[in-house]
Amino acid sequence: MSELETLERTLLADIDAAGDEGSIEAVRVGALGKKGSISELLKTLGTMTPEERQTRGAQINALKTTVADAITARKSALKDLAIAERLARETVDISLPVRSSPAERGRIHPISQIVDEITAIFGDMGFSIAEGPDIETDYYNFTALNFPEGHPAREMHDTFFFNEDDKGERKVLRTHTSPVQIRTMEAQDPPIRIIIPGKTYRQDSDATHSPMFHQVEGLVVDKSANVANMRWVLEEFCKAFFEVDQVTMRFRPSFFPFTEPSFEVDIQCDRSGPIVKFGEGTDWMEILGCGMVHPNVLRSGGLDPDEYQGFAWGMGLDRIAMLKYGMPDLRDFFNADVRWMNHYGFRPLDMPTLFGGLSA
Repeated sequence: MSELETLERTLLADIDAAGDEGSIEAVRVGALGKKGSISELLKTLGTMTPEERQTRGAQINALKTTVADAITARKSALKDLAIAERLARETVDISLPVRSSPAERGRIHPISQIVDEITAIFGDMGFSIAEGPDIETDYYNFTALNFPEGHPAREMHDTFFFNEDDKGERKVLRTHTSPVQIRTMEAQDPPIRIIIPGKTYRQDSDATHSPMFHQVEGLVVDKSANVANMRWVLEEFCKAFFEVDQVTMRFRPSFFPFTEPSFEVDIQCDRSGPIVKFGEGTDWMEILGCGMVHPNVLRSGGLDPDEYQGFAWGMGLDRIAMLKYGMPDLRDFFNADVRWMNHYGFRPLDMPTLFGGLSA
């Protein structure tokens, strides 16, 4: 057996034994590289006679072609094998459920949903949103709202007071969103039409009360606001919010320091079953308080009560959320239970609109 035949068998055996693309590349370099075995043979062609070049030179070139073709074929086979192994290793089980996107898994808290619903309703009526600080002065939280000295709301058992500051004043965590009414009247000339959603704080905790809860108030101030206007606004709100065609409401005389006259508002409902149904039945449920803005409150806001008058109302967001969506315990709103959120939460892209349905 000649030297070239031995080299050919050796190289073809090495090519067949190569198990990956790295190994076949090493064989190629060893045979056809700059200093490879076949390349060294090719360098001897220059020293051969014409007769030797015709015979031995042809044999060397034939060896080069055979080895190069074998390397190309093996490299292609190894590449296909690597792809097949990767596909087998990265197999996807199509029987598994598809993982939902963050937008599908996420949920909007019911309180945020309620705020969006109320904003959509009153925004359609021409109201704007007003906000104010959670930490208030005694003046804005009590005095400017006509709370007399000795009123229970000014006592420690009902209100969260801060320690006295350098001026001897004690600020409070606001007990209602009503201070924003005064701040708005000070900063804006009538006509005023605002709603004020926000957090409030009182020392109370049970299944229907929480130390931190949410309220929304409304305020209208102009030269002709009256009780009839207020009744219409509240009836339209209740019909839109509870998504019924008709509601029956009754206004009972009450007392609030910042309104005169003052009313508690009940809405007719049916409580015979597990779910409260509004717009039907013979039962009544209190949902909010309202009244004409007290002249002293208008004066505190810098307005002349002989020229301007207004009406205001307020309700607990947490409570009306419980009524509308059948949530039994207020404390669950603040427990950060993912299971509760998955059950009562709302899809983040289902924005409430009057034309598409508030809770669609």
